[in-house]
Amino acid sequence: MQAMIVALQMCSGLCADDNMNQLRQQLTTLPATRPLLVCLPESFLVFANSGHETLVVAKQSDVYQQQLSELCRQHDIWLAAGTVPIATEHDKYFAASLLFNEQGEVLAQYNKMHLFDVDVADGTGAYRESNFTEAGSDIVVVDSPFGKIGLTVCYDLRFSGLFSALQRAGAEVILVPSAFTTITGAAHWQPLLTARAIETQSYVIAAAQVGQHENGRATYGHSIIISPWGDVLSELANGIGFIGCQPDLNRLHAIRRDMPVQSHQRFREHLL
Repeated sequence: MQAMIVALQMCSGLCADDNMNQLRQQLTTLPATRPLLVCLPESFLVFANSGHETLVVAKQSDVYQQQLSELCRQHDIWLAAGTVPIATEHDKYFAASLLFNEQGEVLAQYNKMHLFDVDVADGTGAYRESNFTEAGSDIVVVDSPFGKIGLTVCYDLRFSGLFSALQRAGAEVILVPSAFTTITGAAHWQPLLTARAIETQSYVIAAAQVGQHENGRATYGHSIIISPWGDVLSELANGIGFIGCQPDLNRLHAIRRDMPVQSHQRFREHLL
């Protein structure tokens, strides 16, 4: 049976245990197709009032990683765990995207590289992610039954150099777990995702947070899956639920063969 990828759209709250229960419920609704990769949004585990509160959860991340591992074994799924806060040595945490296989093993950890230090004309106004989040520096691509998976998180989407580097490292499917604001989402979400899919000639899977959250934030939703040609394969604008696709890697390779843009690329970027 052909491998399938699904993206869960969630509305996470302040309590990590409640969010885990929401995840458990959603996993009972999934297709029977196996192998199955389930992609979760950014901040699925905790959508806190402050970095201080997130840091408390980060210091208990091993407990939640074990629970996620058990869910993989229970449901026989691969799991891309959006972001899990993992404490660092500097009284901060990584916004870590973890990839589990169906045995519950953590195959990869990508730490969000670009941090959201911006002002937005919404109810929150000022976002300063770097106050508590430590930026990562490693590009992560993992082989899997679904193709070679490249990992990114939310604000990374605005930086095409990272996506090009992932493609050069072999990525065929790029995950973008996110919690876009309603303002930036309405303006930029789909155009940026489509551009990244087209320029890397990769599948882009974007699982999103949606709705009004307990911490007062509002997120855009619109979880989406885009083909290497830029077609929207599936989208969930509002509400909690999931979307899915069965990636056609033969078509992906044909697109790259017929329009070999990476071999034509004369520019290279490097991490500062």
